Amino acid sequence: MTTAPERTTDLYPTRGAAEVATPRQDPVVWSDPGAPGPIAAGDLADYERDGFLAIDQLITPDEVTGYRAELERLISDPTIRADQRSIIEPQSQEIRSVFEVHRISEVFASLVRDPRVVGRARQILGSDVYVHQSRVNVKPGFGASGFYWHSDFETWHAEDGLPNMRTVSVSIALTENFATNGGLMIMPGSHKTFLGCAGETPRDNYKKSLQMQDAGTPSDEALAKFADAHGIRLFTGQAGSATWFDCNCMHGSADNITPYPRSNVFIVFNSVENTAVEPFAAPVRRPEFIGARDFTPVH
Repeated sequence: MTTAPERTTDLYPTRGAAEVATPRQDPVVWSDPGAPGPIAAGDLADYERDGFLAIDQLITPDEVTGYRAELERLISDPTIRADQRSIIEPQSQEIRSVFEVHRISEVFASLVRDPRVVGRARQILGSDVYVHQSRVNVKPGFGASGFYWHSDFETWHAEDGLPNMRTVSVSIALTENFATNGGLMIMPGSHKTFLGCAGETPRDNYKKSLQMQDAGTPSDEALAKFADAHGIRLFTGQAGSATWFDCNCMHGSADNITPYPRSNVFIVFNSVENTAVEPFAAPVRRPEFIGARDFTPVH
């Protein structure tokens, strides 16, 4: 386990008196052109341009069945429900997310190590990687709440101390993603501008923000400008499909008022050359199950 260095230069100011838009200071794809990896050159160029890459089938139907069974086992376990890593839906009192799932479950740990998964992360980030965050998201039908527009990097920079935009997420669908059941929405190209949000970070902000984002939320005016400039893409797909997206993409999801659940496993890979320092705009670090401080590479 590596200890975090002291805070470095802040390239992306946020949580101040006013919103501030900063042009991206970092590459999107960090590997050398032509570097070997599972992502084709054309797809990597699309990722560079749009900030995301959708894959129709990352894992097989049989694998989906196994991962869904493990998800059901986790959310039905009273010990897991009582664990601080489980986030409870305020309205229904059902489990919304289980964090650090690659440490709780060897089944999901094996998915993190899968070459189809970690190989793409290494190719995008141009280095060995570690897991900054992992979770299973459960979005049951009939009222599971969405998540408002935000950039993950804004939070990971402000509250976890990630210095640079050298982090990539993958959302792997364990149920079908319809156009109607609260799927992921991204503004293509929004990853090229960092939107520093207004307002200070409350102490222990994570206890509220994991249920409903408040601090780190862009203004309606800024979101309207981003949407006008970039448009909005809604991701649909069969179970087993996946969406890779850059840490600075503006994204969100709507409530799920359909009868059809939307569950996925979400893994955040960070470069071992971009390890967390002290938070840039928060009084204390978030707990390690949300923002890792163990920088051991995935092998």
